[in-house]
Amino acid sequence: MHFTKMHGAGNDYVYVDCFQENPPADPQSLAVAVSDRHHGIGSDGLILILPSDKADAKMQMYNADGSESEMCGNGIRCVAKYMVDHGICHKPTLQIETGAGILALDVLRQNGKVHQVRVDMGPPQLAPCDIPTRLVGEQTDQVVDVPLNIEGSHLTATCVSMGNPHCVLFVDCVTDELVMQMGPRIENDPRFPARVNVEFVEVISRSEVRQRTWERGSGETMACGTGASAVCVAGVISGRTDRELTNHLRGGTLILEWSEETNHVFMTGPAAEVFSGEWPQQNIN
Repeated sequence: MHFTKMHGAGNDYVYVDCFQENPPADPQSLAVAVSDRHHGIGSDGLILILPSDKADAKMQMYNADGSESEMCGNGIRCVAKYMVDHGICHKPTLQIETGAGILALDVLRQNGKVHQVRVDMGPPQLAPCDIPTRLVGEQTDQVVDVPLNIEGSHLTATCVSMGNPHCVLFVDCVTDELVMQMGPRIENDPRFPARVNVEFVEVISRSEVRQRTWERGSGETMACGTGASAVCVAGVISGRTDRELTNHLRGGTLILEWSEETNHVFMTGPAAEVFSGEWPQQNIN
């Protein structure tokens, strides 16, 4: 099986071009195998680029633990880059089908190759039942700065869905202890029935933040595009930041805008191809 390793701001995935390859029979097990950073290729998961009867392509995403996810903001930018750079589609704006719906992506070229992609991430979902979460605050239609007490730690959470669930925690200082200890506990907290991605965020100014993410099914990742989009929305509804936001993640910087006119979140960031190779046939499930 031919594969290509790509990353968006350090959030790396193994991509399989299913326009050329047969889709794997057991993508969940394959995701676990290829994601292993010691015995596999090493990645945050597996992404299949599939033909679609609704769009230019379909993205199917699996986390490093084999669980399927609805959407990945960094991953979908790389899908757009692959489609254009490998000649599958030559449009300046691509339509990609995902588990969170069909998204539009504008590709930005440099020296003939795509280096940045602007994604229309769609409207955020703020109702607790749509995230989903059982956290309830004073605003029953939104979860904004709601107390989230975990094993003696007193945090406040703002929850947003960008096609997948996010719990945003604004803190004075993001530490390894917060991310590594609180991240998995919150991810698996029963108040999040579908599990949840967890963002730990320092506010630098009303137009700039710093973020670390504990990603559902993958652990800490270098970046999270849906998470950065959720942070943009959470900053606005909690009164901390403006609608245009620069977000510094461990693997790079993303530019976000939550449009007041359309209610859509737009994310712009890098996409890079690292290397390609062949995964042994006997290891394909």
